[in-house]
Amino acid sequence: MRLDKFISTTTTLSRAEAKKIIKKGVLINNILVKSPDYKVDELSDQVIVNGERLVYQKYIYIMMNKPKNVVSATEDAVEKTVVDILEEKDRIHKVFPVGRLDKDTEGLMLLTNDGELAHKLISPKKDVEKKYYVEVSGKLKDEYIELVENGIIIDGGYKCKSARLEILESNEEKSRASIFITEGKFHQVKRMMKALGTTVTYLKRLSIGSLKLDENLKLGEYRYLTEKELKNLNK
Repeated sequence: MRLDKFISTTTTLSRAEAKKIIKKGVLINNILVKSPDYKVDELSDQVIVNGERLVYQKYIYIMMNKPKNVVSATEDAVEKTVVDILEEKDRIHKVFPVGRLDKDTEGLMLLTNDGELAHKLISPKKDVEKKYYVEVSGKLKDEYIELVENGIIIDGGYKCKSARLEILESNEEKSRASIFITEGKFHQVKRMMKALGTTVTYLKRLSIGSLKLDENLKLGEYRYLTEKELKNLNK
């Protein structure tokens, strides 16, 4: 990798800013280098800038507890995005949200620059289960469990894939439940609840496959995945 690209990839500096620093000299394996097109072995070479060693990461994986009023996108001309929440040192990796959550939906959001893993997690063919906690106005009846399992038909005539509904509390005014789905159609959980005669008042994603939302993360907070979490996701 070119030295200027290496520096811009591992810092918040642009390529142009990196070249200015290189002109003054950068230590690579204790040798002073002033050429921006110098080839760096990003995995083994020791590159020192301003007294600090730069560490290259090809892929990064971030777990976020997404708050309401934030859109699942890398950029938006009007709305705040999940990427906007990240500190600048984390945005330099050009991460993107894996799948999407509605603007008013909270919970687990995975951000990465690993396209292969992202495809694996959101492809309907992979049947990766996502768990949501949902609150609705209206009663959730026991017979709805079988309807959801058999593939409920939502507006537009689409038949959803088999899903699981676990009713936690139910009365005429308000009900609470966990719902597990393996696809992610537009507003799917809300449309499924509507087909059951209820209206979603609160929705939160709790898991994607083996990855569970860290209960210690407050809304708007995030952290990098642990090695164990990443290993389990890649199984």
